[in-house]
Amino acid sequence: MRALSLALMLAGAVFAADKKWDLTQAQIDDIIQKFAAKESAFAKARDNYTYRQTARIQEADENGVPGGQWEEVTDVTFTPSGERTEHVVRAPVATLRLIVMDPGDIEDMRHTQPFVLTTEELPNYWVRYLGHQQVDEIGCYVFAVKPKKMEPNKRYFSGEVWVDDQDLQIVKSYGRGVGLQKRGEDHQYPKFETYREQIDGKYWFPTYTIANDTLHFKDNDVRIKQTIRYEDYKQFKSEVKITYGDEADTKKDEKKKQ
Repeated sequence: MRALSLALMLAGAVFAADKKWDLTQAQIDDIIQKFAAKESAFAKARDNYTYRQTARIQEADENGVPGGQWEEVTDVTFTPSGERTEHVVRAPVATLRLIVMDPGDIEDMRHTQPFVLTTEELPNYWVRYLGHQQVDEIGCYVFAVKPKKMEPNKRYFSGEVWVDDQDLQIVKSYGRGVGLQKRGEDHQYPKFETYREQIDGKYWFPTYTIANDTLHFKDNDVRIKQTIRYEDYKQFKSEVKITYGDEADTKKDEKKKQ
């Protein structure tokens, strides 16, 4: 009887824990608005960081025979005037022979795979609450995300995101880049998984993306493995000092005395 009572108590505790995450629609909508606002703040903060992005794609045929690869190492930096730039540090000659990199692949690597769902982008997506899960001991709300409609020449994210239930920021995303294709085109894009880490004690930055998928083209299947690392995040510090009003006049007077 004691064992039975203990089992019932434990089952009740698990049930109660699960019920905790059965949110009302009002609660879900509030969480979505709050985490989108946090993502907007993060997007602005990330624009003030330099970092290195190392991307690599390897291909294999449907029998597993290795093909060629594509690689690019890029430094995102700032000019002395504060202008954000991308500088290619290393880009060996591509040896891909089974696939061809297209603009959608490049756009996905730059923006879709390190997906950020900001307040500004939120109206473009359907967001549906799936429940609550642990990701490396981090409690997360899980949401399905897909575009409401797609405009020509624009890439979108379609998949799932895991949002830290304390910081209300995306810590993991899984899905693929999607977009409209013209009649006769046969572009295929892999499913990917992107992980973030807390870099500055405040925001969660993308640090690693991996894709290991089979692309099903009309004439053949191609296995690809893609990895992207985002490293060496450093906040940009401008050397320009701005002065105002009396402070500026005082500095002018000091220069005249000298």
